[in-house]
Amino acid sequence: MLYQAYQTQSNLTSPLRLIAQHQSALLWLRHTEGSIQRKVSAALDVFSRLRLTHSRPDYGIASVQVQGTDIPITEEKVLALPFGTLLRFRKEHAPQQPKVLLVAPLSGHFATLLRETAKTLLQDHDVYITDWHNARDVSLRHGPFALDDYIDYMMRYTRAIGPGVHMVAVCQPCVAALAATAIMAEDDDPAQPRSLTLMAGPVDCRVNPTGVNQLATSQPIEWFERNLISHVPLPHAGHMRRVYPGFVQLTAFMSMNLERHKQQFRNLYEHLVEGDEEKADVIRRFYDEYLAVNDLPAEFYLETVEKVFQTYDLAAGTLTWRGRLVNPATIRRTWLLTVEGERDDICAVGQTVAAQDLCSGIRPYMKSHYIQTGVGHYGVFSGRRWQAQIYPRVRELIHSAAG
Repeated sequence: MLYQAYQTQSNLTSPLRLIAQHQSALLWLRHTEGSIQRKVSAALDVFSRLRLTHSRPDYGIASVQVQGTDIPITEEKVLALPFGTLLRFRKEHAPQQPKVLLVAPLSGHFATLLRETAKTLLQDHDVYITDWHNARDVSLRHGPFALDDYIDYMMRYTRAIGPGVHMVAVCQPCVAALAATAIMAEDDDPAQPRSLTLMAGPVDCRVNPTGVNQLATSQPIEWFERNLISHVPLPHAGHMRRVYPGFVQLTAFMSMNLERHKQQFRNLYEHLVEGDEEKADVIRRFYDEYLAVNDLPAEFYLETVEKVFQTYDLAAGTLTWRGRLVNPATIRRTWLLTVEGERDDICAVGQTVAAQDLCSGIRPYMKSHYIQTGVGHYGVFSGRRWQAQIYPRVRELIHSAAG
């Protein structure tokens, strides 16, 4: 009933937002500075943007600078599976560079949230990304998608790229990326990652728990299934699939910093009234991305809450894949870097570095850890400090491992 109610509300308000968008554009063409038309146009523009979308935005990476030369980028589908596509940002006529698999979270947003991360990596690497599909668009005939399937996708994507890949996991998939690497290492798989970078991920949520961690342990897993899982309504291709709706996840995230989001929309209105299009566009671009939501398969969501945030299976040594125990100590040939943000209120300091002790089979000179001062969660993989201070360390590890 939750998803159906949301869909009904969305259907009813969509025409109003389209009208507001159209009228805003008309009034903007006719306005004079400081006029009432400009204020009404700004208000209508803000109203029209207070909406959720459910399709992946464009990555918008047209080119990248490589050794001082502007190289065109084309997107190439390497391996398309029901719940996700392995996407490559192909650089035309670029020199050979280390291959990097950027593992994006499946946590309510699309992989385009890592657009800046990918673009930065593209300067020195051949970059692939896990482009997750919206579960509400996946037919029931494709079956369920659980944590085991997610780990399986990591291994299939890695093998599709081939030997020598470097894996960079951001946030939630750090557990799956570490598990996949451990399984491939134990099997002596020739495609096992040459290096593994874990950025702001919940490897051990027992350490320095945040509000997100406390919420996950505040109720038994049955409560989450009973209250947060819905069936996809018509007319979507995944009709009757059980999902954790992206709009529920977004609501939870926004409620953590509600005043900040409200202030940003006030700022958007003021910038439009003042005619400062450049500042307005910065806010528009952020919320066009932030308000694009991605439904999670119910099986994956519930198992992640239970095994990662409630029973801490990987850290406790009890995580299994297809009934097989996952043992990070079997990793010996993969270099490891863990990165944390000093002010991260989603995945706190100490949770990601826990991977260092779990990977006891890796030689000390092949492991490193870095804490970035002055950044929160998103600052670990985007923004000025990511580009200037964190990325050089990721690049150094990858190129050391590649050498």
